This record gives sequence, C-alpha cells and structure tokens, in this order.
Amino acid sequence: MWTATSLWIVGIAALAAYAGFAARDILAGGHVITWLLGAIVLYLGAILLLCASYFTIAWVWRARRPREVRLDLPGTLALWWNEYRTLLGSPPRLMLYRVLVRDPACAPTHAPVLLVHGVLCNAGVWRRLVRYLREAQVDGLYSLSYGPPLESIETFADQLARKIDAIVAATGAPRVIVIAHSMGGLITRAYLRKHGRTRIARVLTIGTPHHGSMLAWFLSGASLAQMRPGNPWLAALNRERLDPALRFVSLWSWHDSMVAPQTSSELPGAVDVTIAGVGHNALLGDAEVFALVRNEIEAERRADEPREAMPSVAPQDRCPV
Repeated sequence: MWTATSLWIVGIAALAAYAGFAARDILAGGHVITWLLGAIVLYLGAILLLCASYFTIAWVWRARRPREVRLDLPGTLALWWNEYRTLLGSPPRLMLYRVLVRDPACAPTHAPVLLVHGVLCNAGVWRRLVRYLREAQVDGLYSLSYGPPLESIETFADQLARKIDAIVAATGAPRVIVIAHSMGGLITRAYLRKHGRTRIARVLTIGTPHHGSMLAWFLSGASLAQMRPGNPWLAALNRERLDPALRFVSLWSWHDSMVAPQTSSELPGAVDVTIAGVGHNALLGDAEVFALVRNEIEAERRADEPREAMPSVAPQDRCPV
C-alpha cells in the first residue's frame, strides 16, 4: 500500500507539473508532439540513470567472478537491457499490484506458496512469475505486501507470521512454501528465528543479501540499515544456523546489480544455486529462474503428498487471508 500510494502521489504530481509547463508553452505556440516526446524521454532517462547507479555501485564492490561466468560484450549488453526493461515496467506493476497480483479464492490447497517481495516494493514485482506459474497450472499462490517500507525487518517478520497463519487457516495446509526476493529472504530468516519452522515447508530466496549489500549504505531507513554489511542485527541473524531438516535454497546471480558483493547471497547450510548474466530486478522475469522456482514448488508437493483428503472447512472459517 505504502509503495503504491507514494508512486501514485509522485506520479500525479509530476504529471500535473509537466502538463502545466506544457500547456503554457503550447498556448504560446509550442508543439504538442515535442512535449509528448519529452515526457517519454524524461521517463526513459530517469530509469536509465537509476539503473546505471545500481550497476555502478555493484561493479565497484563486485565479487571476484570465476572465469566461466564472465560476460562478453553481447552478454553485458543483454544484462543491462534486461535489467533496464524490468525497471521500466516496475512503476505500473507496483502501482496496480492489487489488480495484477491477487490471492486465490479460499480453497483447500496442498503446500500453498507465499511470495515475499524486497525493500521499497510490493507484490506487484511478482506479476510475471505468478502469470508463468498459473499458466503452468501451479495453484495456491499467495503474496505479502508488508510495510511501512522503512520499518524494521523484525516488524515485517511479524507481518509475515500473520500472513502465514492466515494462509494455513484458509487452505487447511499445515505448512507453506516461501519464495522470497531480496530483503524478503532476510524477513523470512527473521521469521524462522522468531517463530520457528513449524509452518514452513521449504524456502527459496532469490537475490537475497544474506550478508548485506553495500548499496544499503546509500539509502536510509531501519530496514536498509539492517542490510548494511557487518551491522549488529545482521551479524546476530547470521549467528543463527539453518535447521538442517528445512530445505533452504539461495538462488543468486553473479551479476546481481543491487547485491554487492554478489557472494553476499551465499548462506551456510543453504543450497546455493547460481546463475550468470542476470541483474537483481531481472531475476523476477528470467526464464531460468522461473523454471527453478517451479521445480522447487513441484518437488515439495511431490515429496509431501497428503496421505488422505483434506478435511472440508467451512468457507467463513478459512477466508482470513
């Protein structure tokens, strides 16, 4: 809600101001097409500047990459383009998240999936993955939009706990699969430390800075401070060892544009799955990532098939999500 509301306010204010300047110039003899093209150029340029700043910070504090994952010029251009076009589409996805990413109707579901986004975002970032999974007949997809965005990660962990409890009540399933992007992975680990793993079947983090990211030093807020490498909160979290009985997968890219160094996504006790040539935001639009997410969901559901049919639950008792 907070991210979408902020984007709507900023977007409408910027559009109104731009329209005001345009109207005055057009009335004085200016050309409408010039202002229309100018609006497009401004938007493209602002996103390009944002993208370039992320990549610059990620390059300065980059991890040492194995020779086999280093990119040639075409690979580098593809890396930039895919991240840039993802960021171009992010504002509308975030602004319209309530329409684009909806929780399913209440129904008994085996091993439902909960999607947890990263900092300064909302469930809109999952639009493409949700569409892919639904087309692949993967059901039981839920999402959490937490906030306010700059609160403590511990606050978000409590919100995650309430969402998980609601999903369990809505579906009749004892446990959920958590798929988390970026800071969402830290929220999930904070939840595990605080509430245990009883209601978690499996975790897959995507581009999560388990040991922090240098980018967090360039932003303010409690949650950002907790993602700075070496801070006390993160150090305490990393002293907690993962439960070996819980399958925990950390999926990350050697060319992540917001996690720096990229090897910050390595986590002792987790299964590391690495890819190359994909930026931080583009991870949520990448076909290889989609396939890996689907495989984890289907593997969990195969491994934990219910021995008998789920008991029938009255809709009014299982619709709190």
